Amino acid sequence: MFGTADSRLVELRGLTVAFDGVQVLHGIDLDVGRGEALGLVGESGCGKSVTWLAALGLLPGKAAVSGSVKLEGQELIGGARSVLEGVRGGRIAMIFQDPSSSLNPVLRIGRQIVEALAVHRGLRGEAARAEALRLMEMVGIPDARRRFDLYPHEFSGGQCQRLMIAMALAGEPDVLVADEPTTALDATIQAQILDLLARLRRETGMATVFISHDLGAVSQVCERVCVMYAGRIVEEGRVAGLFAEPRHPYTRGLFDAIPRLDGGRERLRPIPGTVPHPQHLPKGCSFSPRCPRVADACHEARPPLLALDNGRKLACIRPVPPAAPVPARIAEGVPA
Repeated sequence: MFGTADSRLVELRGLTVAFDGVQVLHGIDLDVGRGEALGLVGESGCGKSVTWLAALGLLPGKAAVSGSVKLEGQELIGGARSVLEGVRGGRIAMIFQDPSSSLNPVLRIGRQIVEALAVHRGLRGEAARAEALRLMEMVGIPDARRRFDLYPHEFSGGQCQRLMIAMALAGEPDVLVADEPTTALDATIQAQILDLLARLRRETGMATVFISHDLGAVSQVCERVCVMYAGRIVEEGRVAGLFAEPRHPYTRGLFDAIPRLDGGRERLRPIPGTVPHPQHLPKGCSFSPRCPRVADACHEARPPLLALDNGRKLACIRPVPPAAPVPARIAEGVPA
């Protein structure tokens, strides 16, 4: 596991989620250290967002959640509503990929940030207004005082995402979970939001969980990365080592599917097929129908996530040999 017991801020153990009897998460074990930047990557439908929605008790009532989620030793799964309300926004904040649907369109921006300050820090009146303006300026909103009373539709998409980050910071969280925060933004604004998240982490010391399918973005802002597939973590390690030498065939396939600007006109190599439906997972390794290294043993049992050297973990019986490096621009942290 990552770090020591004293350095772990959030611990997930055996986290499972099922909807209407269909299991979508299959025992997630994960640690988030104090001040750490952790990335979760994988295709849509792999369980990245569901993991943290389950951890924070944000899934609908029909979801059956089991396992353990501890914040500094305090159990959250099955916790009282008052406990979860004290954690959400206060200790762990979450921002989502579509800020336009997360902000209330009929309330002025200033009022929404002030409301978050009142709930999480008990600020009222001029003190709350002054702190809201400070947060708006911190996340790079120009002319914050004049724009305090504007509505969400009067801001651009990138500015709305900055405002969502400001609202998340209102509770001074220990962990910020960013769920694909740059997906709906153009490339230039994406880079600005990534720089903002990295700067805020340095200035505040909060841990960051960055959920994305963009490997380049993850390499920019994260120190450690977990690769998820079909509701499981299949590979884990430090960004530098894992990006330089991906060992799981799925991780390798993600890198091979990235177009290279410095390459020739060779065809892209996408991973064939799609993520299997949770109700129809194949026997054995869930990636076996799409895997170029599949063997008979892959169809017999699901490989466990085992620890390797240098903090790496891998769930594969036929891993990719440490040979061909990934494109240098990805391994060195340049966005795709």
